[in-house]
Amino acid sequence: MYPAELVKPMREDLASAGFEELYTAEAVENAINQDGTVLVVVNSVCGCAAANARPAAKQSLQNPKKPDRLITVFAGVDREAVDAARSMMVPFPPSSPSMALFRDGELVHMIERHHIEGRPAEMIADNLVQAYDEFC
Repeated sequence: MYPAELVKPMREDLASAGFEELYTAEAVENAINQDGTVLVVVNSVCGCAAANARPAAKQSLQNPKKPDRLITVFAGVDREAVDAARSMMVPFPPSSPSMALFRDGELVHMIERHHIEGRPAEMIADNLVQAYDEFC
């Protein structure tokens, strides 16, 4: 478990962009299992990937089409919420950071850590924008 003071700026980075932080399995399941589109960002302290994931998620929201709801859970901190989110991302293995787009409770697009690591935020954002244009 990471100390709260370590993750606070990383949490605030997404929260300031409109992402709702979820802490329980019930909250995650309720958020995803609804009509419309939901982007789930599994936040992380990993500097090599998360440093581009958060800016990419925020940049993608400049697109005219975007998800109806934005939520985030924090790997290594919000275990119950992260486990619930990951259980809904099957068949993809757990990875953090990661991003998943759901439509009407169904997973329609997934960006795993290996799609984030080593790529610029713009490229990751473009990947999300393509998904928004198709599914939102």
